[in-house]
Amino acid sequence: MNITLAQAEKAITAAKQKSTAIDTKMNIAIVDAGANLVAFGRMDGAWLGSLDISIKKAKTARFFDMNTGIVGELSQPGQPLYNIEHSNNGLITFPGGIPIKNASGEIIGAIGVSGSSVENDHAVAEAGASAI
Repeated sequence: MNITLAQAEKAITAAKQKSTAIDTKMNIAIVDAGANLVAFGRMDGAWLGSLDISIKKAKTARFFDMNTGIVGELSQPGQPLYNIEHSNNGLITFPGGIPIKNASGEIIGAIGVSGSSVENDHAVAEAGASAI
């Protein structure tokens, strides 16, 4: 099952609302269950360099079906996924990417957010993912 465009747009709207509430500007990417880009929003003034990061965060979250921050913990020296960020044409292994689940708990896509601190990125991604 895949996220629909309407659901992706709902997630972006919720993420933008959270971003505005915490006074930051974000790039927000939504991918489907196959890690293909479905929707993207770049808030006015958001960093251009964060565009690619947000997409890669969404893909990373979907590739491994876990928050990108958890992938980051597992990819530290001495951990089982050390150096994994070099696979799949580059992964992002810090917070801001979260799988999106439907009401049945099935993963239907993922959100990736970038443009601020990793704490803010995660909070905005969480708001978007929770909207579905």
